[in-house]
Amino acid sequence: MREITERALETARVRGASYADVRVVRRQEETVDVKSGRLAGVLSHETEGFGVRVLVDGAWGFASSHRLTAAEADRVAAAAVRIARASATALRRPVVLDDRPPARGRFETPVAEDPFAIPLDRKIADLLAADAAMRHVAGIAFTDTTYGAQREWKTFAASDGSLTEQVITHCGAAIEANAVAGDEHQRRSYPDAGGAWQGAGYEHVRGMDLAGAAERVASEAVELLSAPQLPPGRRTIVLHPSQLYLQVHESCGHPTELDRVFGTEASYAGTSFLTTDRLDAGFRYGSEIVDIVADATAPGGMGTFGWDDEGVAAQAVPLVRGGIFVGYLSSRETAPRIGRRSGGAMRADGWSRIPLIRMTNVNLLPKPGMSFDDIIADTDDGLLLASNRSWSIDDRRLNFQFATELAYEIKGGRLGRLFRNATYTGITPEFWASCDAIGDESSYVMLGTNNCGKGEPVQGAHVGHGCSGARFRDVQVGVMG
Repeated sequence: MREITERALETARVRGASYADVRVVRRQEETVDVKSGRLAGVLSHETEGFGVRVLVDGAWGFASSHRLTAAEADRVAAAAVRIARASATALRRPVVLDDRPPARGRFETPVAEDPFAIPLDRKIADLLAADAAMRHVAGIAFTDTTYGAQREWKTFAASDGSLTEQVITHCGAAIEANAVAGDEHQRRSYPDAGGAWQGAGYEHVRGMDLAGAAERVASEAVELLSAPQLPPGRRTIVLHPSQLYLQVHESCGHPTELDRVFGTEASYAGTSFLTTDRLDAGFRYGSEIVDIVADATAPGGMGTFGWDDEGVAAQAVPLVRGGIFVGYLSSRETAPRIGRRSGGAMRADGWSRIPLIRMTNVNLLPKPGMSFDDIIADTDDGLLLASNRSWSIDDRRLNFQFATELAYEIKGGRLGRLFRNATYTGITPEFWASCDAIGDESSYVMLGTNNCGKGEPVQGAHVGHGCSGARFRDVQVGVMG
Protein backbone atom coordinates (compact mmCIF):
# COMPACT_ATOMS: atom_id res chain seq x y z
CA MET A 1 0.00 0.00 0.00
CA ARG A 2 2.84 2.40 0.77
CA GLU A 3 4.21 2.07 -2.77
CA ILE A 4 0.79 2.92 -4.23
CA THR A 5 0.25 5.94 -2.00
CA GLU A 6 3.78 7.32 -2.40
CA ARG A 7 3.74 6.99 -6.19
CA ALA A 8 0.32 8.62 -6.49
CA LEU A 9 1.22 11.53 -4.22
CA GLU A 10 4.53 12.16 -5.97
CA THR A 11 2.95 12.06 -9.42
CA ALA A 12 0.23 14.47 -8.32
CA ARG A 13 2.85 16.86 -6.92
CA VAL A 14 4.99 16.74 -10.04
CA ARG A 15 1.93 17.34 -12.24
CA GLY A 16 1.03 20.47 -10.34
CA ALA A 17 -1.30 19.55 -7.47
CA SER A 18 -1.12 21.85 -4.46
CA TYR A 19 -2.68 19.12 -2.32
CA ALA A 20 -3.36 15.42 -2.87
CA ASP A 21 -4.66 12.47 -0.88
CA VAL A 22 -4.98 8.76 -1.61
CA ARG A 23 -7.28 6.14 -0.12
CA VAL A 24 -6.59 2.43 -0.64
CA VAL A 25 -9.67 0.44 0.42
CA ARG A 26 -10.40 -3.25 0.60
CA ARG A 27 -14.00 -4.13 1.49
CA GLN A 28 -15.40 -7.53 2.47
CA GLU A 29 -19.16 -8.07 2.75
CA GLU A 30 -21.44 -10.97 3.58
CA THR A 31 -25.23 -11.21 3.76
CA VAL A 32 -27.60 -14.09 4.51
CA ASP A 33 -31.37 -14.02 3.94
CA VAL A 34 -33.89 -16.61 5.15
CA LYS A 35 -37.48 -16.30 3.95
CA SER A 36 -40.30 -18.40 5.40
CA GLY A 37 -38.06 -21.27 6.43
CA ARG A 38 -35.92 -21.38 3.30
CA LEU A 39 -32.48 -20.06 2.64
CA ALA A 40 -33.21 -17.35 0.07
CA GLY A 41 -29.70 -16.10 -0.56
CA VAL A 42 -26.09 -15.88 0.55
CA LEU A 43 -23.85 -13.16 -0.81
CA SER A 44 -20.11 -12.91 -0.25
CA HIS A 45 -18.41 -9.99 -1.94
CA GLU A 46 -14.95 -8.43 -1.89
CA THR A 47 -13.58 -5.39 -3.69
CA GLU A 48 -10.29 -3.53 -3.59
CA GLY A 49 -8.95 -0.39 -5.20
CA PHE A 50 -7.71 3.14 -4.64
CA GLY A 51 -8.85 6.69 -5.28
CA VAL A 52 -6.77 9.84 -5.71
CA ARG A 53 -8.12 13.31 -4.93
CA VAL A 54 -6.15 16.43 -5.84
CA LEU A 55 -6.41 20.22 -5.75
CA VAL A 56 -5.15 22.18 -8.78
CA ASP A 57 -5.76 25.92 -9.18
CA GLY A 58 -8.38 25.77 -6.43
CA ALA A 59 -10.46 22.95 -8.00
CA TRP A 60 -10.91 19.29 -7.14
CA GLY A 61 -10.06 16.37 -9.36
CA PHE A 62 -10.65 12.69 -8.58
CA ALA A 63 -9.86 9.39 -10.29
CA SER A 64 -9.76 5.77 -9.15
CA SER A 65 -8.83 2.24 -10.19
CA HIS A 66 -9.06 -1.37 -9.07
CA ARG A 67 -5.56 -2.18 -10.34
CA LEU A 68 -3.07 -1.83 -7.51
CA THR A 69 0.19 -1.26 -9.36
CA ALA A 70 2.74 1.52 -9.30
CA ALA A 71 2.14 2.28 -12.97
CA GLU A 72 -1.59 2.54 -12.36
CA ALA A 73 -0.95 4.88 -9.42
CA ASP A 74 0.92 7.18 -11.80
CA ARG A 75 -1.85 7.03 -14.41
CA VAL A 76 -4.70 7.65 -11.94
CA ALA A 77 -2.92 10.54 -10.20
CA ALA A 78 -2.20 12.17 -13.55
CA ALA A 79 -5.84 11.74 -14.57
CA ALA A 80 -7.02 13.36 -11.33
CA VAL A 81 -4.76 16.35 -12.01
CA ARG A 82 -6.11 16.72 -15.55
CA ILE A 83 -9.68 16.63 -14.26
CA ALA A 84 -8.93 19.24 -11.60
CA ARG A 85 -7.22 21.53 -14.10
CA ALA A 86 -10.20 21.28 -16.45
CA SER A 87 -12.62 21.92 -13.55
CA ALA A 88 -10.67 25.05 -12.62
CA THR A 89 -11.66 26.69 -15.91
CA ALA A 90 -15.28 26.84 -14.70
CA LEU A 91 -14.54 27.49 -11.03
CA ARG A 92 -17.00 29.66 -9.08
CA ARG A 93 -15.28 29.56 -5.70
CA PRO A 94 -11.70 28.35 -5.14
CA VAL A 95 -11.43 25.56 -2.61
CA VAL A 96 -9.85 26.61 0.69
CA LEU A 97 -9.06 23.84 3.19
CA ASP A 98 -8.74 24.22 6.92
CA ASP A 99 -5.36 23.59 8.51
CA ARG A 100 -5.82 20.26 10.27
CA PRO A 101 -2.58 18.68 11.55
CA PRO A 102 -1.15 15.68 9.66
CA ALA A 103 -3.05 12.52 10.56
CA ARG A 104 -0.96 9.60 11.80
CA GLY A 105 -1.93 6.33 13.48
CA ARG A 106 -4.10 3.22 13.39
CA PHE A 107 -7.71 2.50 14.40
CA GLU A 108 -9.57 -0.81 14.61
CA THR A 109 -13.17 -1.55 15.62
CA PRO A 110 -13.21 -3.62 18.83
CA VAL A 111 -14.53 -7.07 17.90
CA ALA A 112 -15.04 -10.02 20.28
CA GLU A 113 -16.23 -12.52 17.64
CA ASP A 114 -14.99 -12.05 14.11
CA PRO A 115 -18.17 -12.36 11.97
CA PHE A 116 -16.16 -13.59 8.98
CA ALA A 117 -14.57 -16.36 11.06
CA ILE A 118 -17.92 -17.78 12.26
CA PRO A 119 -18.79 -20.81 10.05
CA LEU A 120 -21.52 -19.97 7.55
CA ASP A 121 -23.64 -22.96 8.54
CA ARG A 122 -23.76 -21.69 12.15
CA LYS A 123 -24.97 -18.26 11.04
CA ILE A 124 -27.60 -19.82 8.79
CA ALA A 125 -28.73 -22.08 11.66
CA ASP A 126 -29.18 -19.06 13.93
CA LEU A 127 -31.40 -17.38 11.34
CA LEU A 128 -33.41 -20.53 10.65
CA ALA A 129 -34.09 -20.97 14.38
CA ALA A 130 -35.48 -17.45 14.68
CA ASP A 131 -37.47 -17.83 11.48
CA ALA A 132 -39.01 -21.11 12.66
CA ALA A 133 -40.03 -19.56 15.99
CA MET A 134 -41.96 -16.83 14.15
CA ARG A 135 -43.70 -19.31 11.84
CA HIS A 136 -44.93 -21.35 14.83
CA VAL A 137 -47.36 -18.53 15.61
CA ALA A 138 -50.73 -19.15 13.96
CA GLY A 139 -51.71 -16.49 11.44
CA ILE A 140 -48.24 -15.61 10.16
CA ALA A 141 -48.23 -15.47 6.35
CA PHE A 142 -44.51 -15.07 5.67
CA THR A 143 -41.28 -14.23 7.46
CA ASP A 144 -37.92 -12.71 6.68
CA THR A 145 -34.73 -13.07 8.72
CA THR A 146 -31.52 -11.34 7.67
CA TYR A 147 -27.87 -11.04 8.68
CA GLY A 148 -25.06 -8.91 7.30
CA ALA A 149 -21.46 -7.96 8.00
CA GLN A 150 -18.97 -5.57 6.42
CA ARG A 151 -15.28 -4.97 7.01
CA GLU A 152 -13.06 -2.31 5.46
CA TRP A 153 -9.28 -2.10 5.50
CA LYS A 154 -8.44 1.50 4.68
CA THR A 155 -5.09 3.23 4.18
CA PHE A 156 -5.11 7.03 3.85
CA ALA A 157 -2.14 9.15 2.86
CA ALA A 158 -1.88 12.84 1.96
CA SER A 159 0.71 15.24 0.64
CA ASP A 160 0.88 16.98 4.03
CA GLY A 161 2.48 13.89 5.61
CA SER A 162 -0.69 12.14 6.77
CA LEU A 163 -0.71 8.34 6.93
CA THR A 164 -3.41 6.32 8.72
CA GLU A 165 -4.62 2.72 8.71
CA GLN A 166 -8.08 1.62 9.80
CA VAL A 167 -9.94 -1.68 10.07
CA ILE A 168 -13.66 -1.02 10.51
CA THR A 169 -16.14 -3.86 11.15
CA HIS A 170 -19.95 -3.61 11.17
CA CYS A 171 -22.44 -6.39 11.85
CA GLY A 172 -26.22 -6.66 12.13
CA ALA A 173 -29.34 -8.81 11.87
CA ALA A 174 -33.13 -8.57 12.10
CA ILE A 175 -36.33 -10.60 12.00
CA GLU A 176 -39.66 -9.66 10.41
CA ALA A 177 -43.06 -11.34 10.77
CA ASN A 178 -45.89 -10.57 8.34
CA ALA A 179 -49.58 -11.30 8.91
CA VAL A 180 -52.26 -10.97 6.23
CA ALA A 181 -56.06 -11.04 6.43
CA GLY A 182 -57.95 -10.05 3.30
CA ASP A 183 -56.63 -6.68 2.19
CA GLU A 184 -54.99 -6.00 5.54
CA HIS A 185 -51.23 -6.57 5.89
CA GLN A 186 -49.36 -5.97 9.13
CA ARG A 187 -45.71 -6.52 9.94
CA ARG A 188 -43.59 -6.54 13.06
CA SER A 189 -39.82 -6.40 13.12
CA TYR A 190 -37.07 -6.73 15.71
CA PRO A 191 -34.86 -5.11 16.82
CA ASP A 192 -35.51 -2.53 14.11
CA ALA A 193 -37.34 -2.36 10.81
CA GLY A 194 -34.11 -1.61 8.96
CA GLY A 195 -31.93 -4.17 10.71
CA ALA A 196 -29.98 -3.32 13.85
CA TRP A 197 -26.32 -2.88 12.93
CA GLN A 198 -23.41 -1.80 15.12
CA GLY A 199 -19.70 -1.32 14.96
CA ALA A 200 -19.05 -4.75 16.46
CA GLY A 201 -18.63 -8.44 15.67
CA TYR A 202 -20.96 -11.42 15.79
CA GLU A 203 -21.34 -10.94 19.54
CA HIS A 204 -23.78 -8.17 18.63
CA VAL A 205 -26.01 -10.63 16.75
CA ARG A 206 -25.89 -13.12 19.60
CA GLY A 207 -26.84 -10.39 22.05
CA MET A 208 -30.03 -9.66 20.14
CA ASP A 209 -31.45 -13.12 20.93
CA LEU A 210 -33.46 -13.17 17.70
CA ALA A 211 -35.02 -16.56 18.42
CA GLY A 212 -36.03 -15.45 21.91
CA ALA A 213 -37.91 -12.42 20.56
CA ALA A 214 -39.49 -14.21 17.60
CA GLU A 215 -42.73 -15.45 19.19
CA ARG A 216 -43.56 -12.05 20.69
CA VAL A 217 -42.86 -10.25 17.42
CA ALA A 218 -45.00 -12.67 15.41
CA SER A 219 -47.86 -12.53 17.91
CA GLU A 220 -47.92 -8.73 17.70
CA ALA A 221 -48.15 -8.89 13.90
CA VAL A 222 -51.21 -11.15 14.14
CA GLU A 223 -52.80 -9.02 16.86
CA LEU A 224 -52.44 -5.90 14.70
CA LEU A 225 -54.76 -7.40 12.06
CA SER A 226 -57.76 -7.03 14.37
CA ALA A 227 -56.66 -3.88 16.18
CA PRO A 228 -58.69 -0.70 15.54
CA GLN A 229 -57.38 2.00 13.25
CA LEU A 230 -55.69 4.84 15.12
CA PRO A 231 -58.17 7.74 15.08
CA PRO A 232 -56.90 11.19 14.04
CA GLY A 233 -56.31 13.90 16.58
CA ARG A 234 -53.64 15.68 18.57
CA ARG A 235 -52.02 13.50 21.18
CA THR A 236 -49.03 13.15 23.45
CA ILE A 237 -46.69 10.57 21.93
CA VAL A 238 -43.82 8.60 23.41
CA LEU A 239 -41.32 7.43 20.79
CA HIS A 240 -39.52 4.17 21.48
CA PRO A 241 -35.80 4.19 20.48
CA SER A 242 -36.67 1.93 17.53
CA GLN A 243 -38.61 4.87 16.04
CA LEU A 244 -36.83 7.81 17.61
CA TYR A 245 -33.49 7.00 15.98
CA LEU A 246 -35.02 7.42 12.50
CA GLN A 247 -36.67 10.68 13.58
CA VAL A 248 -33.22 11.91 14.58
CA HIS A 249 -31.71 10.67 11.31
CA GLU A 250 -34.20 12.39 9.02
CA SER A 251 -35.02 15.59 10.90
CA CYS A 252 -31.72 16.24 12.73
CA GLY A 253 -28.92 14.47 10.86
CA HIS A 254 -29.65 15.39 7.25
CA PRO A 255 -30.49 19.08 7.76
CA THR A 256 -27.19 19.65 9.62
CA GLU A 257 -25.07 18.47 6.64
CA LEU A 258 -23.31 21.66 5.57
CA ASP A 259 -23.01 20.73 1.89
CA ARG A 260 -26.83 20.49 1.76
CA VAL A 261 -27.02 23.96 3.28
CA PHE A 262 -24.72 25.31 0.55
CA GLY A 263 -26.79 23.57 -2.12
CA THR A 264 -24.26 21.10 -3.51
CA GLU A 265 -26.62 18.17 -2.81
CA ALA A 266 -29.82 19.89 -3.88
CA SER A 267 -30.33 17.86 -7.05
CA TYR A 268 -30.65 14.52 -5.25
CA ALA A 269 -31.12 14.88 -1.53
CA GLY A 270 -32.53 18.38 -1.23
CA THR A 271 -31.26 21.29 0.81
CA SER A 272 -31.87 22.29 4.44
CA PHE A 273 -33.94 24.72 6.47
CA LEU A 274 -30.90 25.24 8.75
CA THR A 275 -29.37 28.07 6.73
CA THR A 276 -26.13 29.66 7.94
CA ASP A 277 -27.88 32.82 9.18
CA ARG A 278 -29.38 30.62 11.91
CA LEU A 279 -25.98 29.53 13.22
CA ASP A 280 -24.81 31.50 16.29
CA ALA A 281 -28.10 33.38 16.18
CA GLY A 282 -29.91 31.60 19.01
CA PHE A 283 -32.17 29.67 16.63
CA ARG A 284 -34.39 27.39 18.71
CA TYR A 285 -34.35 23.90 17.26
CA GLY A 286 -36.04 22.17 20.20
CA SER A 287 -36.90 22.39 23.86
CA GLU A 288 -34.26 23.11 26.51
CA ILE A 289 -33.67 19.42 27.22
CA VAL A 290 -32.71 18.58 23.63
CA ASP A 291 -28.97 18.01 23.17
CA ILE A 292 -27.81 16.44 19.90
CA VAL A 293 -24.19 15.63 19.10
CA ALA A 294 -22.40 14.12 16.09
CA ASP A 295 -19.95 11.81 17.84
CA ALA A 296 -17.54 9.75 15.73
CA THR A 297 -15.96 8.36 18.92
CA ALA A 298 -19.12 6.71 20.32
CA PRO A 299 -18.60 3.02 21.18
CA GLY A 300 -20.47 0.65 18.88
CA GLY A 301 -21.61 3.29 16.40
CA MET A 302 -21.61 2.69 12.67
CA GLY A 303 -20.28 6.22 12.28
CA THR A 304 -17.34 5.52 14.59
CA PHE A 305 -13.79 5.67 13.22
CA GLY A 306 -10.32 7.02 13.91
CA TRP A 307 -10.20 9.56 11.06
CA ASP A 308 -12.60 10.55 8.33
CA ASP A 309 -11.68 10.27 4.64
CA GLU A 310 -9.91 13.63 4.75
CA GLY A 311 -7.69 12.59 7.63
CA VAL A 312 -9.60 14.62 10.23
CA ALA A 313 -9.56 12.95 13.65
CA ALA A 314 -12.79 11.56 15.07
CA GLN A 315 -14.49 13.99 17.43
CA ALA A 316 -17.80 14.92 19.07
CA VAL A 317 -19.41 17.95 17.44
CA PRO A 318 -22.41 19.60 19.18
CA LEU A 319 -25.29 20.21 16.76
CA VAL A 320 -28.01 21.27 19.22
CA ARG A 321 -27.27 22.36 22.79
CA GLY A 322 -30.06 23.15 25.23
CA GLY A 323 -32.45 23.24 22.27
CA ILE A 324 -30.38 25.86 20.39
CA PHE A 325 -28.86 25.08 17.00
CA VAL A 326 -25.06 25.36 17.37
CA GLY A 327 -23.27 23.36 14.68
CA TYR A 328 -23.08 21.43 11.44
CA LEU A 329 -21.63 18.25 10.02
CA SER A 330 -18.77 19.70 7.99
CA SER A 331 -15.64 19.13 5.91
CA ARG A 332 -12.24 20.79 5.48
CA GLU A 333 -13.69 22.75 2.56
CA THR A 334 -17.07 23.80 3.98
CA ALA A 335 -16.08 24.58 7.60
CA PRO A 336 -13.87 27.59 6.75
CA ARG A 337 -16.84 29.21 5.01
CA ILE A 338 -18.55 29.52 8.40
CA GLY A 339 -15.37 30.36 10.29
CA ARG A 340 -14.85 26.91 11.80
CA ARG A 341 -12.65 23.84 11.42
CA SER A 342 -13.82 20.55 9.99
CA GLY A 343 -15.90 18.35 12.27
CA GLY A 344 -14.56 15.25 10.51
CA ALA A 345 -17.69 14.15 8.64
CA MET A 346 -16.28 13.34 5.19
CA ARG A 347 -16.68 9.72 4.08
CA ALA A 348 -16.78 7.89 0.76
CA ASP A 349 -18.60 4.72 -0.24
CA GLY A 350 -15.51 2.64 -1.00
CA TRP A 351 -12.47 3.46 -3.11
CA SER A 352 -14.26 4.52 -6.30
CA ARG A 353 -16.20 7.49 -4.91
CA ILE A 354 -15.14 10.95 -3.77
CA PRO A 355 -15.86 11.73 -0.09
CA LEU A 356 -19.05 13.56 0.85
CA ILE A 357 -20.29 15.02 4.13
CA ARG A 358 -22.04 12.13 5.89
CA MET A 359 -23.51 11.66 9.33
CA THR A 360 -21.24 10.04 11.90
CA ASN A 361 -23.22 9.03 15.01
CA VAL A 362 -25.89 11.72 15.42
CA ASN A 363 -27.07 11.06 18.96
CA LEU A 364 -29.87 12.47 21.11
CA LEU A 365 -28.20 12.57 24.51
CA PRO A 366 -29.96 10.92 27.46
CA LYS A 367 -31.19 12.94 30.42
CA PRO A 368 -30.91 11.85 34.04
CA GLY A 369 -34.01 11.48 36.16
CA MET A 370 -36.43 9.29 34.20
CA SER A 371 -36.06 5.89 32.63
CA PHE A 372 -38.07 5.10 29.51
CA ASP A 373 -40.52 3.14 31.68
CA ASP A 374 -40.77 6.15 33.99
CA ILE A 375 -41.76 8.34 31.02
CA ILE A 376 -44.62 5.97 30.21
CA ALA A 377 -45.68 5.85 33.87
CA ASP A 378 -45.61 9.67 33.94
CA THR A 379 -47.90 9.94 30.88
CA ASP A 380 -51.57 10.15 31.79
CA ASP A 381 -53.01 10.07 28.26
CA GLY A 382 -50.94 9.36 25.16
CA LEU A 383 -49.54 6.85 22.69
CA LEU A 384 -46.44 4.70 22.61
CA LEU A 385 -45.13 4.47 19.03
CA ALA A 386 -42.45 1.96 18.02
CA SER A 387 -40.64 0.64 14.91
CA ASN A 388 -40.83 2.61 11.70
CA ARG A 389 -43.10 1.41 8.90
CA SER A 390 -42.73 4.27 6.41
CA TRP A 391 -41.67 7.90 6.28
CA SER A 392 -41.89 11.03 4.16
CA ILE A 393 -40.09 14.35 4.57
CA ASP A 394 -39.73 17.37 2.33
CA ASP A 395 -36.49 18.33 0.59
CA ARG A 396 -35.62 20.92 3.27
CA ARG A 397 -36.18 18.38 6.09
CA LEU A 398 -38.91 20.52 7.57
CA ASN A 399 -42.35 18.89 7.11
CA PHE A 400 -42.53 15.16 7.84
CA GLN A 401 -44.83 12.19 8.30
CA PHE A 402 -43.92 8.84 9.85
CA ALA A 403 -45.90 5.62 10.14
CA THR A 404 -45.06 3.08 12.84
CA GLU A 405 -45.64 -0.64 13.19
CA LEU A 406 -46.90 -0.38 16.77
CA ALA A 407 -49.09 2.09 18.64
CA TYR A 408 -50.21 1.38 22.21
CA GLU A 409 -52.55 3.69 24.03
CA ILE A 410 -51.24 5.00 27.36
CA LYS A 411 -53.83 5.61 30.07
CA GLY A 412 -52.91 6.55 33.61
CA GLY A 413 -49.29 5.59 33.01
CA ARG A 414 -50.12 2.10 31.74
CA LEU A 415 -50.17 0.58 28.27
CA GLY A 416 -53.66 -0.13 26.99
CA ARG A 417 -55.25 -0.78 23.58
CA LEU A 418 -53.21 -1.61 20.51
CA PHE A 419 -53.88 0.44 17.35
CA ARG A 420 -52.90 -0.32 13.77
CA ASN A 421 -51.68 1.93 10.94
CA ALA A 422 -50.42 4.66 13.24
CA THR A 423 -49.00 7.85 11.75
CA TYR A 424 -47.76 11.15 13.13
CA THR A 425 -46.83 14.39 11.40
CA GLY A 426 -45.01 17.58 12.28
CA ILE A 427 -42.72 20.48 11.43
CA THR A 428 -39.19 19.82 12.63
CA PRO A 429 -38.49 22.75 15.03
CA GLU A 430 -42.06 22.74 16.36
CA PHE A 431 -41.91 19.00 16.93
CA TRP A 432 -38.61 19.08 18.82
CA ALA A 433 -39.81 22.10 20.80
CA SER A 434 -42.65 19.91 22.10
CA CYS A 435 -40.20 17.38 23.62
CA ASP A 436 -40.66 17.45 27.40
CA ALA A 437 -39.01 14.18 28.50
CA ILE A 438 -35.98 12.15 27.37
CA GLY A 439 -34.99 8.82 28.84
CA ASP A 440 -31.88 8.29 30.92
CA GLU A 441 -28.89 6.08 30.16
CA SER A 442 -30.69 2.92 31.27
CA SER A 443 -32.61 2.81 27.96
CA TYR A 444 -29.89 4.39 25.79
CA VAL A 445 -29.12 2.23 22.76
CA MET A 446 -26.98 2.66 19.66
CA LEU A 447 -28.95 2.00 16.49
CA GLY A 448 -28.44 3.21 12.93
CA THR A 449 -28.87 2.52 9.27
CA ASN A 450 -26.63 0.76 6.75
CA ASN A 451 -28.23 2.27 3.65
CA CYS A 452 -28.28 6.06 4.00
CA GLY A 453 -28.21 7.39 0.44
CA LYS A 454 -26.65 10.59 -0.84
CA GLY A 455 -24.88 11.96 -3.90
CA GLU A 456 -24.97 11.41 -7.66
CA PRO A 457 -23.97 8.73 -8.46
CA VAL A 458 -25.59 7.58 -5.23
CA GLN A 459 -23.39 6.56 -2.33
CA GLY A 460 -24.55 4.42 0.58
CA ALA A 461 -23.29 5.03 4.11
CA HIS A 462 -23.38 3.35 7.49
CA VAL A 463 -24.42 5.88 10.14
CA GLY A 464 -25.26 5.54 13.82
CA HIS A 465 -27.82 7.07 16.19
CA GLY A 466 -27.90 6.72 19.94
CA CYS A 467 -31.11 7.54 21.84
CA SER A 468 -33.15 6.62 24.90
CA GLY A 469 -36.75 7.29 23.87
CA ALA A 470 -38.58 10.58 24.37
CA ARG A 471 -42.00 12.20 24.85
CA PHE A 472 -43.59 14.89 22.68
CA ARG A 473 -46.75 16.87 23.45
CA ASP A 474 -49.62 17.91 21.17
CA VAL A 475 -48.61 16.01 18.03
CA GLN A 476 -50.95 15.35 15.11
CA VAL A 477 -51.57 11.61 14.73
CA GLY A 478 -53.74 9.32 12.65
CA VAL A 479 -53.56 11.13 9.31
CA MET A 480 -53.06 8.65 6.46
CA GLY A 481 -51.43 9.85 3.27
